[in-house]
Amino acid sequence: MMIHTQQENSNLSGGQQTPPGSDSSLSRAAHTSVAVALGFILVLGVLGNFLLLLVFSRYPGLRTPANLLLVNISVSDMLVCLFGTPLSFAASVRGRWLTGSYGCRWYGFSNALFGVVSLVSLSLLSFERYAVLLSGSQLSSSHYRRARLSVAFSWLYSLAWTLPPLLGWSSYGPEGPGTVCSVQWRCRSVTARSYIICLFVFCLLLPLLLMFFCYGRILLAVRGVTRQAEGRIFLMVVAMVTGYLLCWTPYGVVAMLASFGRPGAVPPAAALIPALLAKTSTVLNPVICVLLNNQVGEHNYQCVCCDHLLGALYGAKLGFGQRLTRRPEVRSPAPCSSDRVWGRRRLSSFFSITDAVRLYRLVM
Repeated sequence: MMIHTQQENSNLSGGQQTPPGSDSSLSRAAHTSVAVALGFILVLGVLGNFLLLLVFSRYPGLRTPANLLLVNISVSDMLVCLFGTPLSFAASVRGRWLTGSYGCRWYGFSNALFGVVSLVSLSLLSFERYAVLLSGSQLSSSHYRRARLSVAFSWLYSLAWTLPPLLGWSSYGPEGPGTVCSVQWRCRSVTARSYIICLFVFCLLLPLLLMFFCYGRILLAVRGVTRQAEGRIFLMVVAMVTGYLLCWTPYGVVAMLASFGRPGAVPPAAALIPALLAKTSTVLNPVICVLLNNQVGEHNYQCVCCDHLLGALYGAKLGFGQRLTRRPEVRSPAPCSSDRVWGRRRLSSFFSITDAVRLYRLVM
């Protein structure tokens, strides 16, 4: 396996037009189509995550425990857009990998690291919502401490599963037509296959099962609240789980087929589609986070942010006399009042309208 990897690296560093394991029959038009798709993903991913991070940075009232995990997801997606997608975009434009073996390994490692951070953070977000729903108490320092520990855990856990290919347990190398790099799914040695199984179970299947469990319990708990709140919570659950499955399940299935299926079962060119779907997570995550976040919708942060930026950039031209300098104070909606803690009731009891609103705010 090591000899095979060294040969691939030497071919990459030597500027070979078609890296080993790539599909030399991929046409110029196909490379151009992939480059256009990556260009859209790059622009939309950077713009969406930048705006989301800008909103969270300008309004401290939004920094709830659950939103800290949303920020962590946005940071990891932004890092993918900055350090990974430009390399694959440039390679697709030229029709070959451009940065040699070290660039290929860096691309494979960084994309795997940031991608797993995003996946793990999505599952931890579901657990955070579930834990807050169970506690039913007002936000305290312990909730923020748990959220910060979750963020640190997501990075350490992801690093533990993405470093091994750099240390000899499997390897990073060219994938598909040679314009992207990833874990060597097609390597059929015992060590490579054992790593792929562990990666599939602990970085894809286990987070998915945690999401199903937590969101399933949330849906059971909100039965009996107002229909509007129940419908929005159900929409949130469906959107989060569907986005996860749409972006990552095809990639995981193709990787398992390439590793354990018959040789040639997955053509290199066909492997590009799941890889592109996985990259669309950098675009979908901020959209889902903004549209389904109750605080953002309740306070119209999109409009406030746009008004602030327009006033700051174009205040003189529009005749306002001066730029907007004061930031509107935004208070995070309290999960419950101090004199009545609804979360201590049994979840199966009757919900009043006030309790339904409080439950809705806790979950969202």
